[in-house]
Amino acid sequence: MCRAACRSARIASVMNAQLHTLIITVSPQARTSYLALASIGRRTLATTASQQSSSQFNRSDFSGQGFTGIYEPGQPTKGPLGGASIVGAPRITPRALKQHLDQFVVGQERAKKVLSVAVYNHYQRVQELQRQQDEQAEIEAQEQRSHGHPVEDEFPGQQSTMRVYPPQPPSPLETPPILDYTPLQIEKSNVLLLGPSGVGKTLMAKTLARVLDVPFSMSDCTPFTQAGYIGEDAEVCVQRLLAAANYDVAAAESGIICLDEIDKIATAKVAHGKDVSGEGVQQALLKIIEGTTLQIQAKPERGGNGRSPGSMPGNISGFPSSNPLDGQRGPGAGTGSSNPPKGETFNVRTDNILFICTGAFVGLHKMILDRISKGSIGFGAPVRASNPESGAHNTMLKGEDALFKKHLPFFVFPEPQVPHNPFAPPPAKPRQQTYNTLDLVEPSDLQKYGMIPELVGRIPISCALSALDEDALVRVLTEPRNSLLRQYEQLFQLSGIELRVTSGALREIAKSAGGMGTGARGLRTVLERLLGECMFETPGSHVKHILITRDVALLKSAPLYFQRGQSHTFHATIAQEEENWDEELREKEMPGQVSSFEEYRKKGLVAGAGGFM
Repeated sequence: MCRAACRSARIASVMNAQLHTLIITVSPQARTSYLALASIGRRTLATTASQQSSSQFNRSDFSGQGFTGIYEPGQPTKGPLGGASIVGAPRITPRALKQHLDQFVVGQERAKKVLSVAVYNHYQRVQELQRQQDEQAEIEAQEQRSHGHPVEDEFPGQQSTMRVYPPQPPSPLETPPILDYTPLQIEKSNVLLLGPSGVGKTLMAKTLARVLDVPFSMSDCTPFTQAGYIGEDAEVCVQRLLAAANYDVAAAESGIICLDEIDKIATAKVAHGKDVSGEGVQQALLKIIEGTTLQIQAKPERGGNGRSPGSMPGNISGFPSSNPLDGQRGPGAGTGSSNPPKGETFNVRTDNILFICTGAFVGLHKMILDRISKGSIGFGAPVRASNPESGAHNTMLKGEDALFKKHLPFFVFPEPQVPHNPFAPPPAKPRQQTYNTLDLVEPSDLQKYGMIPELVGRIPISCALSALDEDALVRVLTEPRNSLLRQYEQLFQLSGIELRVTSGALREIAKSAGGMGTGARGLRTVLERLLGECMFETPGSHVKHILITRDVALLKSAPLYFQRGQSHTFHATIAQEEENWDEELREKEMPGQVSSFEEYRKKGLVAGAGGFM
C-alpha cells in the first residue's frame, strides 16, 4: 500500500510539473492579446446590453432623415422608411394618367378615363404574368435541387448509382382526380375608340405611349390587304412595333399597337369578286389580336432608325424611366439591336400586346338611331326627326332629340344643384344638353356596319368621342401645353416679333374651324389663312408686334402692325378690344340688365332724350 501511494504521488507531481511548464511556455505577447480580446468582448456585450435596455432611439441615429407626419404619394418617402422596398406598390395610377392627358387633350372626359384604366390594367396584368413566371421558375429550381444527389451533382465525373431493380411507384387503389394547378390568367381587354375626325383619338394614344416610355407603333389600316395581294400584310403592325423596340423581343411583347382607320377595312357591299381589303384583312387580324406567335423578319424602315411616330423605345435622356415594366423583365431583356442582321427572324408573341383601334365610322350613328327608334309609333312615343343642319359626320343630339338617354350603357352623374341666392343677379340661361349618338353603340351595330363578329368580340371596350363644339375649339387653341396659339407665338418669337390674338378673334377662329367638319385640324387651316401674309412680310422688317382682332378674324381688316416704340399703343389696343368683347358678352347673357353705374347713367340719358323728343 505504501508503494502504491508513493507511486501515485510521484505521478501527480510529474503531471503538475508538466502542466506548470506548459503554462510558463506561453509568451507574454499571446497572453496580452488574449486579455485584450477578452476585454473587448466584455465591452461589446456591455454596450449591446445597454443599447437593448434603452427603449427609445436617439435623434442623432437618423441624421439627415427628418421625422414628418405628412405623407404625399408623389414625393419620395422620408425618415427611417426612405430606403424600404416598394415592391408591389403601383408606380403609376389611372388618375395620374388622366391628369397627364388633360394637359394635351381638351374635353373627352369619359374617353380619357376609359383609356387610362385600360392601359393601367394591361400593364398590371403583364406584371402579374411576369411574377407568376418567376415564381414557377423558382418552384422548378427547388424541385430540381430536392431530387438531386449530393455527390453525383456536385462533383462532375461521378458515376450514377446502378440499380438492379428500379423503384416502382405504388399503384393507386383508385383513379386519381384530374387536378389543374394553373394559376389564374387575366385576359387582356383591347380598346375601340369611335369618333369623328380631329377629336383626339390618335393624340391620346400617342400621349400615353410617351408618358409610359414603352414601345408604341401606329399603323394605318387603309393599305392593308390579304396575304398574297399587292399592299401591306396585317403583320406589318407587329413588325413596326418590333422596330420601335430596337428589336428587343421582350419589350415588344408588352408594347402598344394603334390600328388607325380600322373602319376602312369594313366588309365591302359588293356582289361579285373577292374582298381582299375588307373581310380578308379582318380575318388576318383575328389571330394577331387574340394572341399568336409571329415570325417577323428584320427589315430596315425607310428613311429612319425604325422608330414609329410617338414611340420612345429607350431611355436615353438619363432620367428615371416611367415604364411600369422596368425591373420586371428577365436578364435577357434589353439586348435588342437597332441594326439587326438583314434577314434575321424573330419570334414575337402577341398575347400581351395591347391593341387600340380607332376609327370615324361615318354613318354609324344613323344605324344606331334606326335601331333605337324602331317601333316608335303612337301618341307620346319618341319620334326621330330629321335635323336639316346635321351632316354625315354630326353625331350629337340636342334638346328634344335627347330622348334616348335611357339607352346609355353607363351611368351619368347629375349636375349639382346650386342654391339660389335672392340677392344675386338672375342666372344665365342654362346650356342645352347634348348627347353623343355613338355612346349607344352595340356590337350588332358594328356588325351591320361591316365588321365581322369574331373581330368585334375580341375588342370588348368601346368608347365614343364627342365632336368639338365652339367652346371646346377655343380651349384647344389656348389650353394644351402644345396648343396651336403657343406654336405660332413661338414661331414669330424666333424672328423677334410678338403675336397676340384677342378673345373675340379666338371665338371667330373657332367658329370658322367648326364649320369645316374636320374637328381641331381646321384650326390650323384658319390660322394659316390669317397669318400667311404676316409670316411673309414681318420677318426682317421694323414690325415688333402683331395684333389679330375680331375684325381681322372676320376678314374685315388687315392684321395690325406695331413697330419698335409703339408697345404702349399695342397694349392699349388689346385692353380696349378685350373691354369691348366683355361688354358684348354681358349684353348677350343679361339683356336689359345694368351691371355698373356708368351703364345706368347712359340708359338714363337715352331714356331722357327719348322722352324729350
